[in-house]
Amino acid sequence: MTLHNPESRKGLPSNGILGYDARMTQTGQSLAGAAPGLDTRVADAVRIVLVSLAIGVLARISVLIGPVPITGQTLGVLAAGIVLGPRRGALAVLLYLAQGASGAPVFAGGTFGFAVLAGPTAGYLIGFVPAAFVVGALAERLSKKSVWQMSLALSLGTAIVYLCGAAWLSRFVGWDRTVALGITPFVLGDALKIGIVALAAPAIASFGSRSRSRR
Repeated sequence: MTLHNPESRKGLPSNGILGYDARMTQTGQSLAGAAPGLDTRVADAVRIVLVSLAIGVLARISVLIGPVPITGQTLGVLAAGIVLGPRRGALAVLLYLAQGASGAPVFAGGTFGFAVLAGPTAGYLIGFVPAAFVVGALAERLSKKSVWQMSLALSLGTAIVYLCGAAWLSRFVGWDRTVALGITPFVLGDALKIGIVALAAPAIASFGSRSRSRR
């Protein structure tokens, strides 16, 4: 009679169970290590969606001061960069534009659709993206975030919106009428929005920092 060592059977190494346990432990540790990164991405996505929806809500708010109604659309765009930072702020604005293009009535006056993104005011909407990025980048670099510092940063963001909007609008009305139709009527309202966001900037930035620190 020949005696066989059970541990020497083909396909069943002596450390089979121990090796399996070790592999399962390593897999569990890998999943545990990946969980914080997954939580961070989910939190970022939620915040981006919420800010994009907030911009849409603010765009529906209209206050008549002078001949042109003032909406909260630009206010939301500028604040997005401060709350989320440059990249995520720009992504929130892109998502907002996508919502309007897909049929959600989130543009100023409750308008929507691709026709708005191809119409005379499309340049202003597209200009929101770099404006949010620039304001967010400057806000990150400003340590004190004083009213004057933030006013300058927000003014630069607004100027980017004007530049993009005027460049596109000129194709429809000509450069000779662009300033009168596409910039002058909005200066008062935008100055008011810059002041509001600049005053609230420290609180907005603090809220954004706390949200990011929880990740």
